[in-house]
Amino acid sequence: MTGREPAATAPGGGVEPASAPIVVRALVARGTGAELRIERVRLPAPGPGEVRVTIRAAGVCHSDLSMVNGTIAARFPLVLGHEATGVVAEVGPGGRLPVGTPVVLNWAPACRACWWCRRGEPWLCADTTAPTVPRGETEDGLPLHLTLGLGALAEAVVVPESAVVPIPAGLPVEQAALLGCAVLTGVGAVGNTAGVTAGQSVAVVGLGGVGLAVLSAARRAGASPILAVDVAEAKRDLAIAAGATDFLLSDDRLSKEVRARTEGRGVDHAFECVGRAATIRAAWRLIRRGGALTVVGMGAKDDMVSLGALDIFHSARTLRSSVYGSSDPDREVPALAAGLADGTLDLGVLVSGTMSLDEAPVAFDRLARGEGARWVVTLD
Repeated sequence: MTGREPAATAPGGGVEPASAPIVVRALVARGTGAELRIERVRLPAPGPGEVRVTIRAAGVCHSDLSMVNGTIAARFPLVLGHEATGVVAEVGPGGRLPVGTPVVLNWAPACRACWWCRRGEPWLCADTTAPTVPRGETEDGLPLHLTLGLGALAEAVVVPESAVVPIPAGLPVEQAALLGCAVLTGVGAVGNTAGVTAGQSVAVVGLGGVGLAVLSAARRAGASPILAVDVAEAKRDLAIAAGATDFLLSDDRLSKEVRARTEGRGVDHAFECVGRAATIRAAWRLIRRGGALTVVGMGAKDDMVSLGALDIFHSARTLRSSVYGSSDPDREVPALAAGLADGTLDLGVLVSGTMSLDEAPVAFDRLARGEGARWVVTLD
């Protein structure tokens, strides 16, 4: 339960923020490699243009793990989580969303005013959210930081209204939680960044939540064959359920195995969903001459990728990244949510299991071991 002093109702049905902070239970990391613990933290009341969202479900993303293990530079103490769904519980002055609105959190709200936003590339917004944003404090008085400005593995968050996207009521929360990161990233990488079309061949390297979302999107795009690649044999059934036509282990024979399934050429599109130099190079070797590699995984800044200059010229391949699926969440999350609502989009295969907030550290242990697709923390 969240705790705070009573708030007064504002004209028009909004709620005026009380001066007292909001006290919530949250998953906190106190340092790189530190044990994850559930702590009570204090967040400020919603200010102008802000909302408080009661979290109903939050996915455990590999980017959260990267904050903890040092792959991404972070500030601590840190509330983890950035992929979630919830309900608007309070609106600050000037807010427009009604209390009770179901929403998905958006960890990269666009400013709509910079050069990139004006040219229709909001995923490259100059006002990009920092990996960790200072806000609130721990119960022992230390300045608190939030993952990607959200800190969504908590009972509630206080965020700008631009960081929430309204969705229909009644969606399965464990699936709706994934719309704002894994699903949007994977679907966008296939449709927006790579532009996969029916009949094109696809390989997906790395079968976490995002990789499985890429497989599912490739199937809906009509790609064939769709080759799923991972180091763990245990991912085979997940891959086939998500849309792969074949599952291949990532080993020294991988390139030959892919060519054997593509008439000796290699695939039209490869998607690297790990974020490591070694897997980027491996994925590069899977694509045909003139094909394209889309890097979806976010890696460390000092993990350098080396490709031969002659190889780059001779192969005529394209290497690019997909930032947040090259998507506009304000437009595309509602479309995905509509698919969940009418049954045309089923994300059940991406959810490996649900657990309580108290069990969230277990989800990180499983993620670190490469188990499952997405583990979802539910707070209903």
